[in-house]
Amino acid sequence: MFKVMSSFRNYFTNLSNAFWEKSHSFFKASPITQVAKNTLKNSASSPHPTSNEPKKVVIIGSGPAGYTAAIYAARANLHPIIYEGSLSGNSSIPGGQLMTTTKVENYPGFPHGIDGPTLVDNMREQAIHSGATILGENVVKADLTQYPFSIQGEETHHKALAVIIATGATAKRLNIPGTRDGELWQRGVSACAVCDGPLPLFRNRHLFVIGGGDSAMEEALHLSKFASKVSIVHRRDQLKASKAMQKAVFANPKIEVIWNSVIKQVNGKDAVESVVIKNVKTKQITTHDASGVFFGVGHTPNTAFLDGQLGLDANGYINVKPGSSETNIPYVYAAGDVKDAIYRQAITAASSGCIAALDAERALNALNLSQK
Repeated sequence: MFKVMSSFRNYFTNLSNAFWEKSHSFFKASPITQVAKNTLKNSASSPHPTSNEPKKVVIIGSGPAGYTAAIYAARANLHPIIYEGSLSGNSSIPGGQLMTTTKVENYPGFPHGIDGPTLVDNMREQAIHSGATILGENVVKADLTQYPFSIQGEETHHKALAVIIATGATAKRLNIPGTRDGELWQRGVSACAVCDGPLPLFRNRHLFVIGGGDSAMEEALHLSKFASKVSIVHRRDQLKASKAMQKAVFANPKIEVIWNSVIKQVNGKDAVESVVIKNVKTKQITTHDASGVFFGVGHTPNTAFLDGQLGLDANGYINVKPGSSETNIPYVYAAGDVKDAIYRQAITAASSGCIAALDAERALNALNLSQK
């Protein structure tokens, strides 16, 4: 059996690698590559290109992925520009989800933890110190069908030889009174069990998870390591999660499922103290003591501005070549949660930002542009 599984795995791995090798062999001889060589033939020798000249690297998005990509790209003399976003419009908050995280205890180098916004500010400052240029505006349109690529911000416009997409993903949250920004969000209400579950606020307490899919099961299973009890609140009489995840949840003595129910309100002064639950069939309303509420209803990758120009998976995450940050368009790379539906951690986002910058540097090196 194991030999059969191994054969299938090797077959699909070879098939995937063959597809990417074939694609990139085509790209190496494609008009895009020739245009890239010609574009900076006369202008790339300038260490500080004018605003009319294509930038070597434009990074769309910030947070650990975007700022790390900027640090590496700047140190490689690529003079990156970062569109870090702004508070206007419908984009995610500049700096990403860490900006709403009170304390980060699992990022290496901080034995006593560090506030999320402080960690982001440190990354941003390091990117600037390394030589990156940061623009506090959203990208309203990115044209990846022409080369050099065209990036339109709210106030500025730039052409780019390489683009790194690091716009992240936004945790889905339901509009439940008490869970919103300015209420108890990040004061007992969260959307990341791995990030927040080990905090003292949640240890040996009764916690609630909203959802019925794999995301909710993962949240509940992780929280059960720290909580005294975990209650999954699901509006239906059966879960949507995979059978394997359901089996793990039902076998866990710390986890219960409250069927056919929804959380109508979360109460508390400075932290979560109780939840109000309504049974959608009987209409019965009950109040339960609680110390935490976790949304487990998935994430939305921030890719709407791309208008379908990049290859996406079924959930909207950007597809990349296995083992790299390369997308289906040459010289366009993806980093962080915008292409990661599994791990979604600050440290993995930072590492993928590094990979994207190195991939871009090597591609531009092949054109003899990055060092000019």
